[in-house]
Order: sequence, then structure tokens, then C-alpha cells
Amino acid sequence: MKLYPLFFSSLLLLALGVNGCSPQDSSKTAAASKREVSLPTIAAEAKGFVVGALMSSNTVYVFFDTQCPHCGHLWNASVPLQRKVKFVWIPIGMINATSKAQGAALLTAANPAALMSEHEASLLAGQGGMAASSSIAPETAQSIKNNTQLLNSFGAESVPFIVAKNMKSGQTVSREGAMNTIELTEFLGLDTP
Repeated sequence: MKLYPLFFSSLLLLALGVNGCSPQDSSKTAAASKREVSLPTIAAEAKGFVVGALMSSNTVYVFFDTQCPHCGHLWNASVPLQRKVKFVWIPIGMINATSKAQGAALLTAANPAALMSEHEASLLAGQGGMAASSSIAPETAQSIKNNTQLLNSFGAESVPFIVAKNMKSGQTVSREGAMNTIELTEFLGLDTP
């Protein structure tokens, strides 16, 4: 059994800093004309669930796919910052049909934060995440489709895709890929947790 090529390929990806999930056919996500990444546009057009400091004036938008382990790592990295910042997690359907079903379950959950924590623990443990019905209400399915199209319109090629206002610079910032808590803190312009 030759595991060396797989091992070295994995090391190369880590060395290159690949820390996001993208569809296998990335041509499907490339927008014909890239739209400016805008916080007001996301606030008006995306549908997600809110966690963290609900009264915070700083909102961080995270486009994610429930089947993406990098998104799970970002979820875990964001937990220590949730007392300072409001996060809106926006599910998309990019990786497979399970993504859409699990995203729909999160959008309709009574306590999406608790369900997301359970889901990400299962996903990162290699168990595939939460069980979710493939029967999705049409309006919820449309929300996930709209979220996916909005992400694509920005020209993003992978998730997680994070958009926020940096608290120190006041500038809108965006980034593809996961970060640890310290990197996320710096990206958002927050004081160290």
C-alpha cells in the first residue's frame, strides 16, 4: 500500500496554505462579471443564522458549506470571539446534496448555534455531520440557492468566505479560507481575546 503520494500531496497543500473547500469544477463558480463585495448587499440578499454578540455593531458574514472541514475549523476558531462580534453564518450548496440538506436544517433550527456545534464536531470527527432530511421546503431551498449565487457573484472560489468591516481600519475586508482564532482576531481588527 503506497500512502507516500497522498501524504506528500497533503503536505504540499498545507505548505501552500490551502485552507478552504472549492467545487471540483471551479468553472461553475466563476462569475462572468465579478460583483463588488459589499456588506449592505450581503445584509440585504443573504439568509443565514446569527450567533455571538447580537447587539454588536460589527457583523461578520461567513459563507460556508456544511460539508467543508475548513468551515468547521473556522467555526471553532470563531467561538472565542462570539462574545465580541455578531457572526452571520450563510449556508451555501456547493460540495454535494448533503450540503443543501444540512444547510436547510441549520436555517430552520430552533437553536442553530447548538446544532452547528454538534454538526461541526461530527464532521471534524469524520462522521459526516448531522443527519438531515433531503426534503427541503421550497423557500429554504431557494434561500440556499440565492446564497450560493451571491457568493459566486463575488468571484469567490472557495469557502469559508468571510466578509466584515475591520474594526481598526474601518475598511471592508474579505478572505477565502479558514483561520485560527488569532488570525481571525487580527483580520477583524479586534483586540486579542
